[in-house]
Amino acid sequence: MLKEFKEFALRGSVVDMAIGIVIGAAFGAIVTSLVNDIIMPPIGLLLGRVDFNNLYILLKAGDPAPPHPSLADAQAAGAVTINYGLFISAVLGFIIVAFVVFLIIRSINRMRREEEAPPPEPTTRECPYCFSEISIKATRCAHCTSQLAAA
Repeated sequence: MLKEFKEFALRGSVVDMAIGIVIGAAFGAIVTSLVNDIIMPPIGLLLGRVDFNNLYILLKAGDPAPPHPSLADAQAAGAVTINYGLFISAVLGFIIVAFVVFLIIRSINRMRREEEAPPPEPTTRECPYCFSEISIKATRCAHCTSQLAAA
């Protein structure tokens, strides 16, 4: 059983998948930082100094009573909140990841199209009388001796 597991674990596709997961997790951290630290602050500034990480709707007050200056303070007080600012950041992060994946797949598809050679010119055709395969240059069928129009 250990031998079978070793064969499975060291199979190329499993190793490739593991590498992809590790790189994906690292890429996710980079995108999260990009969204939270670079993209959202200017957007928040344009919208009147809004910090998206602290946008929430208070459903039930905690102890001490509101107002809470930040989401962390509201959560520390035990308040029940809908954290729509964090959701906006997550959606923006998803859009960025989806766009990057789209660009990667698009470039891979372009490379595949360039690698594909055009189909070769046909060298044979079918005789319209006996349906045998003959040379495209033939003027008479070698099988039924019918006179053919030039191709």
